[in-house]
Amino acid sequence: MDVSVKELFKLGRNYPWKRLSGCPRCQGRIWGHGFVTAWFDGFQDPLWLKRCRCPDCGGVFRLRPRGYFKRFQASMVTIRDCLAYWMETHRWKAGPSPPRQRHWFKALRKQLLIHWGLNRIKDLLNGFDWLWSQGIIPVSRSI
Repeated sequence: MDVSVKELFKLGRNYPWKRLSGCPRCQGRIWGHGFVTAWFDGFQDPLWLKRCRCPDCGGVFRLRPRGYFKRFQASMVTIRDCLAYWMETHRWKAGPSPPRQRHWFKALRKQLLIHWGLNRIKDLLNGFDWLWSQGIIPVSRSI
């Protein structure tokens, strides 16, 4: 969704969320299901995200700002920049903790190994972009 994270932080539950046309899973009806807090990098307090429920498939999901992977606190740009910095310098970038950056790096290598194979695993940033274009979260440990 096109959501300004700064405006979301400022307005909280009063943020004017756009209504979705259908459930992301089954395209069924969507009902509001309250709000839930989520932590994002760069904010000292949690942000309020709208939660929705589909009565047709039983799915419950949170609306998130564009630019963030599902279940990740750091933005896609931050994650990609950290990986690019490591590729160039072989050092972890200042900002997110080194263990988090190692987690992203190892998860990306695992995803590329599964989807691309061993012969192309050195092309990490192009692999990151390709995985994302395929609808796969490049730095997720789940398959």
